[in-house]
Amino acid sequence: MDTDNRALDPVERLLAERACERLIVEFVRRLDLGDPGSVADLFTSDGVWEWPYGERRVQGRDALRDYFGSRPADRLSRRMCTNILVTVTSPTTATATTYFSTYRVDGYQEGLVPPRPPAQVGHYEDTFRKADDAWLLATRTLFLSFAGPTEQLGNHEGA
Repeated sequence: MDTDNRALDPVERLLAERACERLIVEFVRRLDLGDPGSVADLFTSDGVWEWPYGERRVQGRDALRDYFGSRPADRLSRRMCTNILVTVTSPTTATATTYFSTYRVDGYQEGLVPPRPPAQVGHYEDTFRKADDAWLLATRTLFLSFAGPTEQLGNHEGA
């Protein structure tokens, strides 16, 4: 990876960092509140999402759209991201590490769901590439430290 930072002035570096941070936040917003399949648009055309321990690797926008778009329609999720550290490695590349917690249930219909522990806690390791004046995710790798199954709500919960 190119690590020649001399070509970036401080304002360019700041703008690149902010653009990458925005992609990280937009990714989880689309999964939780928007159209999950549209996260594919945040990746390069050959972008990769992977989870090494789960042996999942999804590559390319069409495959990413299918993968993220296939989540259950009755899933309620909220991801909390923190400690976002973006490192600009060249005028067109960057990396980031982000910690996250995911609260998630299936079988949601409406209303409030009683509090519960997160289903996942871990971190993402991302690479970014700037193409046609836009920063995009090139790779996103998921690392879980704590995880459990997605809880299925009963008929009385979340109503």
